[in-house]
Amino acid sequence: MEREMSEDRKLCGLLNEMRLDGSLCDAVLRVDEVDFKVHKNILSAYSPYFRDLFRRCRNLDQRVYNITGVSPEIMDLMIHYMYMQDIQVTTDKVETLLDAANHLLIHDLALSCCEFLKDHLNPDNCVRIWQYADTHSCYELRDQAYLYTLHHFEDVVFSQSGKFLELTMEQLSDILEKDELNIKEEKTAFQAVFLWIRHEPNVRTQHIVNLLPKVRLALVTREYFLENIKKNPVVSSVCECQPIIAHATKAMYDSKMAEPNTRLSDPFTRPRLPYSVLFAIAGFIDKSPTNIVETYDSKLDSWMCISSRAERARAYHGTVFLDGLVYVIGGSDIMEYFNSTCTFNPLDGTWNDVAPMHSPRGYVSVTVLDGFIYAMGGFDGTVSLNTAECYQPSTNQWSLIPSMNEQRSDASAATLNGKIYICGGCNGNECHFTVECFDPYSNQWTLIEPMHMPRSGLGVIALNNQLFAIGGFDGVTPMQSIEAFNPRTNSWRILSPMFNPRSNFGIEVMDGRLYVIGGCNDEGTTSRCEYYDVYKDEWFKIQNMNTYRSAVSCCVVSGLPNVTDYTTKRDLFL
Repeated sequence: MEREMSEDRKLCGLLNEMRLDGSLCDAVLRVDEVDFKVHKNILSAYSPYFRDLFRRCRNLDQRVYNITGVSPEIMDLMIHYMYMQDIQVTTDKVETLLDAANHLLIHDLALSCCEFLKDHLNPDNCVRIWQYADTHSCYELRDQAYLYTLHHFEDVVFSQSGKFLELTMEQLSDILEKDELNIKEEKTAFQAVFLWIRHEPNVRTQHIVNLLPKVRLALVTREYFLENIKKNPVVSSVCECQPIIAHATKAMYDSKMAEPNTRLSDPFTRPRLPYSVLFAIAGFIDKSPTNIVETYDSKLDSWMCISSRAERARAYHGTVFLDGLVYVIGGSDIMEYFNSTCTFNPLDGTWNDVAPMHSPRGYVSVTVLDGFIYAMGGFDGTVSLNTAECYQPSTNQWSLIPSMNEQRSDASAATLNGKIYICGGCNGNECHFTVECFDPYSNQWTLIEPMHMPRSGLGVIALNNQLFAIGGFDGVTPMQSIEAFNPRTNSWRILSPMFNPRSNFGIEVMDGRLYVIGGCNDEGTTSRCEYYDVYKDEWFKIQNMNTYRSAVSCCVVSGLPNVTDYTTKRDLFL
C-alpha cells in the first residue's frame, strides 16, 4: 500500500512538472489576465464544471478559456490541488478557496477545505464557520462547528473576536436550551445573555423574555440569583420577566427536596450533560475479577453501568485514553498475569485487541506522554519488575525502554511537564518511599526526592503543575494521607487527607478536580468515591459506585458526540 501511494505521488509530481513547463498542455485558463497552462483531461477528471466547459466549446481548436469569479491566487491553489492532491492554504484563505471550489464543482477540494476548517476550529472562529457552513449548505462542517461552539461556550463568549455577539436571537436561544452546553456554572449562561443584549440594547432588550427561560435559573447559587439575576436592570424592567423569576424562585427551593425525576422534568432544574465522563473499568468485586464498566455523570452525581463485552475480566491493570480509544493494559485474573492490551471505542462500544506487551504485567503503572503509552513495572507472576516499555498506536508496537532503578509492583505513574514520574510500589519485600523520573529526551530514569512515607497501591496524578501521591498501603494499613510534589522546589508537602483510607483505587482528574474511586480499606472492598478541590485543599464526597470494587482503573473521555450513551437519561421522565 505504501509503495502504491509513493508511485501515485511520483505520478502527480511528474504531471505537475509537465504543467509548470507547459509540456503537452492543451488549454489555458485566463483569470484576470493571468494565464495558467493546464491539461484538459486532468481538470476534467476532478471537476464537472471543467468537463462541461471543455465539451461544449464548438471550436475544437480553442485553447484559451476565460474564468470569472475567482482570483488568480485562488485559481493557482485549485490547480495545484487537482494535480498534487494537497492543500497549500492558510486559515485566512480557506473560506475563499472553499467558495471557489464549490463554484467550480471541485468536490474533493471542497471536502478537503471543510476538513481543514474542522481541524482548525477555535473559540475565535467557530461561530463564523458555523454560520458560513450553514449558509453554504456544508452540513457536516456546520454540525461540527456548532458542536464545538457548545463544547467551548465559555471561551466563545469571552473570545476576542466578538463573533458571539453576532448570533441571532434564535441561534443563541438554540444554544442555551441544549443539554450539551458545556459550562462550569449555570451563571455563565445568564452572563452570555446579558452580554448579547448589551451589545445592541435598543434592539435586543425585548428578547430577554425569550432567552431568560433558556437559562436553568435554579442551578445558579441562591446569592447569584438574588443579587445578579433578580435585580438585573434588564430583567426587572421587563414586566414579562416577573413570572419567570417567580417560577425559578419556587423551583430553586423545591429542588432541595425534589426527587430526581422532578429535577429532570423542570427546565429550570434540569442538569446539563457533562462534557467529560469518568470511566471506571474492571477490577475486583470482593475476590472475583470483573469486566464491569461504570461511568460517572458529574452533573447529576450518578453512576451507570454500561454493557461490557470485554474479552476478559481483569484487575490490577492500567487504563488510559488516547486518540479516541480507551486502552486497557495488562492486569491479572488471579490465575494468570496478562501482557495483553485491548481497546474500547466509546463511539460504537466495540472492544478490540491490539499488540501485546513484551512482558506480563499485573499491578502495572501506565501513563501517556507525547502520543505514546508507557507501561512500567508490575508483577509477571514470579517477580516484581523494573522493566518498562512504550506503545506507539500508529505502528501497533510495544518497544522496551531503559529499566527503572527499582523493582516496582503496585506503584503508580503520571506525566508532568514532559516527563514521567513513578512513585512507590513494592519489590516483593518492602514498600517504597522512592520516586523516579523518566526523561524521554535523555532516555534515562533518575531517582528524585522521595515521598514522606512508603506507599504501595497508591494513586498518582498530575494537576496544576504538581504531582499528587494519594492513599495506598504502607505495609500495615490502607492510608488516607495525600502529599504533593512541586518539581520547581523539588519538595513534597502534606495536604488534607481523604475521608476514607484506601489502596488500589481508581484515580483521575476531571473538570479540574481530582477524583478517587473505590479501592480497599480496613473493612474490605469499597464503592465510596470522593473528589479533591486543589484550591480549597478540601475533599468532597460524591455518589458511591453501583458496585464495590478494588484494583479498578479509570480514565476520562471528553467531548463525546454520543455522551448520552454514558450518562443518566435526561428525557426519561419528560
